[in-house]
Amino acid sequence: MEYLHTMVRVHDLEASLDFYCNKLGLQEISRKDNEGGKFTLVFLAAGGDAESAKTNKAPMIELTYNWPDEDGKVEQYDSGRNFGHLAYRVENIYATCQDLADKGVTINRPPRDGYMAFIKSPDGISIELLQKGDRLELQEPWASMENEGSW
Repeated sequence: MEYLHTMVRVHDLEASLDFYCNKLGLQEISRKDNEGGKFTLVFLAAGGDAESAKTNKAPMIELTYNWPDEDGKVEQYDSGRNFGHLAYRVENIYATCQDLADKGVTINRPPRDGYMAFIKSPDGISIELLQKGDRLELQEPWASMENEGSW
């Protein structure tokens, strides 16, 4: 068995691409519009996985966007639809969280422990960020920061 991708339904494709690509740093690998099914699939990979993802040798996220019907209505799904979270390993948890915060992303669970943080996508999908290797030494303001919202 081989892990391929995680599918996440999105309500606003442009807002989701801005979040995942411009803020989180993922790269678009491919895009497929399905006229008959009236949906778009966009496959994204982390920077370190981008080259191998092009040949389906690395995990990806599949963003699924269902097109509006003739009346302009888009099928809505419950937040996350029983989805847990995505997880990414990062080089420096503090630098990553600071970069995301500087880009306007809420850090729902700050890296108080020097190891783990949580953020959310525009569609409410929880994303876990884990420090590569050992925990970093505790650092302010992160060590004292409270949770914001749910994660």
